Amino acid sequence: MKFSYSNSTRIHFGKEQTQSIAKEIPTDKKVLLIYGGGSIKKNGVYDQVKAALADHQWIEFSGVEPNPTVETLDKAVALAKSEQVDYVLAVGGGSVIDGSKYVVAAALYDGDGWDIMTGKYRVKKALPLGVVLTLPATGSESNSGGVVTKKATQDKLPFGAPVLRPVFAVMDPDVMKTLPERQLINGIVDAWVHVCEQYLTYPTGAMVQDGYAETLLRNLKFLAEQYDQRDSDSWRENLMWTANQALNGLIGAGVPQDWATHMMGHEITALYGVDHARSLAMVHASVLRHEIATKREKLEQMGRNVFALDESDNLAEATIDAIEALYRQLDVATQLTDHQGDAAKAIDNIIQQLETHRMLKLGEHRTITLEQSREILKQVVA
Repeated sequence: MKFSYSNSTRIHFGKEQTQSIAKEIPTDKKVLLIYGGGSIKKNGVYDQVKAALADHQWIEFSGVEPNPTVETLDKAVALAKSEQVDYVLAVGGGSVIDGSKYVVAAALYDGDGWDIMTGKYRVKKALPLGVVLTLPATGSESNSGGVVTKKATQDKLPFGAPVLRPVFAVMDPDVMKTLPERQLINGIVDAWVHVCEQYLTYPTGAMVQDGYAETLLRNLKFLAEQYDQRDSDSWRENLMWTANQALNGLIGAGVPQDWATHMMGHEITALYGVDHARSLAMVHASVLRHEIATKREKLEQMGRNVFALDESDNLAEATIDAIEALYRQLDVATQLTDHQGDAAKAIDNIIQQLETHRMLKLGEHRTITLEQSREILKQVVA
């Protein structure tokens, strides 16, 4: 193992922690509050944030959509520049937080903000960002990455930089009480695949990372099995904290990482509007089956330590079946069927987007070529 690891985000976890905002953001900073479709005004979070900002000068920008688009976010960037804001406060789930990361970077850049997404501009400075998490799933509240879509071209690209890590994050599980079931399920699936992308590669002897990843996976498996307990404080608290730990950088430090499922899933979301987590569930098992020869040892390890499966010559295969069964248990589809009725064309479209975005060699070994991606997608697109 060889790595440098730091996570500087201060996390305020638990009930009534929204009031922490008052002390976190200096009162001489002009704040831009960014949120989504307005659900925070129905569940009381907006009023809590407003109370915490009572001594601050602040303005707001709403309307950040799921899978945030640069077309919407550039309006927030223009507002941040014209109003000369000093601090951004993102209130929402991963989409709002990812979008706000784009805003804090683009607000200090004179060029086209999309340059951040294409890599033409490397982010080295940004406005400070605070977060109030309302939907546990992505871990974006304490990591330095995000994903943004250009609606006009159906491009969905990841970006990241150390300066984009939030200064602080408020995580109050009570806000989950009003979430639709679909979003709770998405949170489980998203966190599950995040862990798998960092864990299901090949053995490296990283005992802490492996052990912690397995604990997170067992947590998520338990939460899925105990989904009928989702109205309890304990269930909400454990999902919110587990989803955070799944992608805060710790379990991926110094170990190989995959992310092929995410790269293909991004294209499915951009092209067909599938929820991010559900696009991952569609692709995940097919990637694992295609790569089983190189992932066999870790799949067997997962079968033993997460699913408690019996030893057999087919332990790796049984583990993939168990993963797929977990998705189906949550009533999450494992194939793309809503694609305008033309499966072959859908595969062509996804492959074309992968090629356009230079996703030519995926996986921890960088050996999944476009042709191999096509073979994987043949098992995904029904």
